[in-house]
Amino acid sequence: MAPKQRAPRVTRNPDLVRGIGKYSRSKMYHKRGLWAIKAKNGGVFPCHDPKPKAAAPVEKPPKFYPADDVKKPLPNKRKPKPTKLRASITPGTVLIILAGRFKGKRVVFLKQLSSGLLLITGPFKINGVPLRRVNQSYVIGTSTKVDISGVNVDKIDDKYFTKVAEKKKKKGEGEFFDAEKEEKNVLPAEKKDDQKAVDAALIKSIEGVPDLKAYLAARFSLKAGMKPHELVF
Repeated sequence: MAPKQRAPRVTRNPDLVRGIGKYSRSKMYHKRGLWAIKAKNGGVFPCHDPKPKAAAPVEKPPKFYPADDVKKPLPNKRKPKPTKLRASITPGTVLIILAGRFKGKRVVFLKQLSSGLLLITGPFKINGVPLRRVNQSYVIGTSTKVDISGVNVDKIDDKYFTKVAEKKKKKGEGEFFDAEKEEKNVLPAEKKDDQKAVDAALIKSIEGVPDLKAYLAARFSLKAGMKPHELVF
């Protein structure tokens, strides 16, 4: 493809010789109509206000740039929606935990927290499951219900389960192999009292239903020949 030819520049005052135009400055003054513009504005050329300058950046840009590309996080404008609770899970429903430390345990659902997680308990005195949070994806809802009208869990929320971050102390050569000096995490007395209060109210209603206490204490498991999709919980 042949390159495009540039159109010759058209000017009102063509050059006779380089630097010398065909018409004088006074001739071009009339040729361009500058006299009419000046007469229209009271003998003065119109003056326009200068455009506002862009604000100078606060930080001076660096002269040198990193050799590798630095990845910048993309802005996330997604607003989290509240987690929808499954229709089969209502306060007092007995759930079966499918994963984690208490896999196979039957627990009682108390309420849904603001984070969308479920607040559950064993009770602890029956099957050893304390007050804890669990995702509804890892539980099976059963048709068994427990009356929890006497249980008060208003003060228990997501902040209740946060742990205080402690700075790790540097160990010397003598303390490195000394296991006796290591302090174990001790549960606060306040949380122990909360667990006892919840258990006392739950156990009172559980004991009123025959065989419910033994049902919660038993661990759920599948045996040979059992088909999970055909089970009715």
